[in-house]
Amino acid sequence: MKNDPHFAGLAGQVIHDEIVAARAPWMHRVRAGETLRIIDLEGNQAVDFLLYATDDDAERYSAQDTVAAQANIFLRTGSVLLSSEGRPMMTITGTSVEYHDTIGGACSCESNSLRYGHHTRAQHSCVDNFLEANLRDGRGKRDMVSNVNFFMNVPVEADGALGIVDGISAPGLSVDLRAEMDVTVVVSNCPQINNPCNGFNPTPVRMIVTA
Repeated sequence: MKNDPHFAGLAGQVIHDEIVAARAPWMHRVRAGETLRIIDLEGNQAVDFLLYATDDDAERYSAQDTVAAQANIFLRTGSVLLSSEGRPMMTITGTSVEYHDTIGGACSCESNSLRYGHHTRAQHSCVDNFLEANLRDGRGKRDMVSNVNFFMNVPVEADGALGIVDGISAPGLSVDLRAEMDVTVVVSNCPQINNPCNGFNPTPVRMIVTA
């Protein structure tokens, strides 16, 4: 562990350390005060991210409240992810990527078909991953909300147009989030292969939780 650069700057006891395979879902409970580090192992990999309050999952991440509170659509160090009740859920305490996306959404069979053609309809998507993970806790499609896209680059032009372009991440870059309440983190390690968000080649990511 001492020689592992992925632990650099992390304080506290490591209580969870897992590699999430390319295209796979992941769910984990992070207690208040614990830190989750997400590591882009090979670079240019989008990580779609949802949050639910562990005690009552009717309270969940709110993109609208988060964007409004910080008056910015991009997440940086110091950004606080707010819940549907306006309460802090997690705080970004550090990131080696300049910013992260809040508006690009999660790919689905419907959006893939619309954007890239009907032949993509059967391709695995982030919505599929979110559904698979959430079902373990009894949540369904109605419980899905707008998500964060860590490491994803969605620039917004002066005329309001946005696009999904080459990422600004690189191998080994990371983002740290401190839990402000007990939260359930649900992740889709994005399987998208039709746009540059994963460099057209989905790869694994690493999740480290410290107390």
